[in-house]
Amino acid sequence: MHARPVADEILAEKAIATVRNGLGKARLKNGGSKVKYMICVDIGTTSTKAVLYDLKGNVKQSANSEYQLYQTEPEMAEEDPEEILAAVIEVLQRVVQGAKLNPGELQGISFSAAMHSLILVDHENKLLTRAITWADNRAAKYSKELLAQGVGQQIYAHTGTPIHPMAPLSKIIWLRNEKKDLFQKAAYFIDIKTYVFYQLFHVYRMEYSLASATGLFNIFTLDWDEQALAVAGIERSQLPKLVSPTASIQGLAEIYCKAIGISADVPFIYGASDGVLSNLGVNAIDPGVLAVTIGTSGAVRTVLDHPVVDPQGRLFCYALTKDKWVVGGPVNNGGIVFRWVRDQLFAPEKTPVKQLQVPTYEALTQIASEIPAGADGLLFHPYLGGERAPLWNADARGSFFGLTRQHTRAHLVRAALEGIVYNLYMVVLMIEKVSGKPTRIQATGGFAQSELWRQILADVFEQQVTIPASFESSCLGAAVLGMYSLKLVDSLNVVKKMVGVTHVHTPKAENFAVYRELLPIWIRLAHAVSPEYSAIAAFQRKHLKAK
Repeated sequence: MHARPVADEILAEKAIATVRNGLGKARLKNGGSKVKYMICVDIGTTSTKAVLYDLKGNVKQSANSEYQLYQTEPEMAEEDPEEILAAVIEVLQRVVQGAKLNPGELQGISFSAAMHSLILVDHENKLLTRAITWADNRAAKYSKELLAQGVGQQIYAHTGTPIHPMAPLSKIIWLRNEKKDLFQKAAYFIDIKTYVFYQLFHVYRMEYSLASATGLFNIFTLDWDEQALAVAGIERSQLPKLVSPTASIQGLAEIYCKAIGISADVPFIYGASDGVLSNLGVNAIDPGVLAVTIGTSGAVRTVLDHPVVDPQGRLFCYALTKDKWVVGGPVNNGGIVFRWVRDQLFAPEKTPVKQLQVPTYEALTQIASEIPAGADGLLFHPYLGGERAPLWNADARGSFFGLTRQHTRAHLVRAALEGIVYNLYMVVLMIEKVSGKPTRIQATGGFAQSELWRQILADVFEQQVTIPASFESSCLGAAVLGMYSLKLVDSLNVVKKMVGVTHVHTPKAENFAVYRELLPIWIRLAHAVSPEYSAIAAFQRKHLKAK
């Protein structure tokens, strides 16, 4: 499993020798190259991007390739690993060839990847499944059973991964019970980055960061957790060998060397997960600094120098390096809720006379800005796609509360934007219990394009909010981690010199006074309605199937 075929080793060694010989001649001819670059590859849920940075964090070239998210049955969310591998090769090829790098300029390629993916592979290393992503909810039943039995909280205390259908632990139990043929054929259980690296280098390895998001990894021993393996029903030998996020590998398969246009001696750094690398990429790795992200989904994260878990199992704890642990909570409902507001509440109305167009996000935030803070008492719980933190309830559903005849669609928009931030604030309250009150907030994501939304964040959190100028925070984080791995920089703290500032927002006293009144109501409502989520979700599933 972990050994590369001998024939491949011989071919790789010959390729490396040839390339090194050629590089030596090129350097002599060019007098030696002084410019150095690092490429980051970020494997996301719906696209993969590659970004070329110099050692000061400046972007020199980038490329992006999209692929399909398969959702052909309820609660399913899968990707095709072969499509993702092709996207990785494509974006690397476009960046390398577009930059026209000289020999010796490319120092390494470092990786970021989305968490919680699961792929089953047989004894011949052939795919048995597509990549089951974090967004796949089909294991919800088994997550509930783990929690009801009490074993879920025991495993969380070792692994730092909340018990939820997003995690490979729950997915494996679901497969063992409902896809028995696939489960029995499976020789290995891996993630998407492990699959890509296997294709490139013929070894199964997973770094601590992504391993710490599986629910199978003991964050205190840095090894696979025996209790989690027993509950999942798999053996240690069925999982990849564990390595540090700063570990690297050389000897890229010759076919990919030619396709990308690089030599086999270019180091590939394993890197980490996109979430923890985002903290690094926005310069939120010091104690007390909070990173808030609102993209399609969202997250709140802070960094500690040791692993820690929440007594109630509501926060994740994932590795960045051995002495930097990212603690926080992810939310399902970020910008995707704002998109729902636009598409459903402001849908085009076709008439014989004219066709109205959907307003832009900018136009929506403009009309929302005319509504006072607190939306005149209209509250919105943004749980349109279940929820991870702070509820960890896949059955959670959204709702407006406090509607009166005086409320308009503009109120609905403002309430939706505020509701997303309220939900993130609940996560912050949980983080404060294990790390203390934050001293600074670095915020990123698509929401940062909206001045109103940025100000709402500052007002609700009652903290100064800084919007960094870094391009693709997970990518920059991976690039810096790669530089650190290859000893091109002395410390991860060099990122401070790379991250600029685009906006700074200070809380407005008149607004946070309003939010202080409304937040307790919003939080009590979230808890009060929670017992009915399962019932309404069951009703919806029943009638969805009937249709």
